[in-house]
Amino acid sequence: MTLMIVDDHRSFRDAARRVLAREGFEIVGEAVDGETALAAIPELRPDVVLLDVQLPDIDGFEVASRLTAADDAPLIVMTSSREAADFGPLIEQSGARGFVPKADLSGPAISAVLA
Repeated sequence: MTLMIVDDHRSFRDAARRVLAREGFEIVGEAVDGETALAAIPELRPDVVLLDVQLPDIDGFEVASRLTAADDAPLIVMTSSREAADFGPLIEQSGARGFVPKADLSGPAISAVLA
């Protein structure tokens, strides 16, 4: 399964890449903000986008909404250092498949959200 990581913190992107690649995901790209992600996703065509909620330009909820409006949208898994409950209904309303806290990030956690 191919995956793109969207997060403005290099250390998190590096850690996520290592963990998820080791657990069977093929990392096809990274982006540091929402606009970069929106531009790259149609070209990279990842199966899954791991998308940080808080980005420096547009937030992850808006990115997810724009992506899921398309017919061939990738599956979106939101992530944050905060807990899902902090965002109320925003995760579901964005069209994302679910949420994995950054502290709990793993291949099995993403797979569980996608199941």
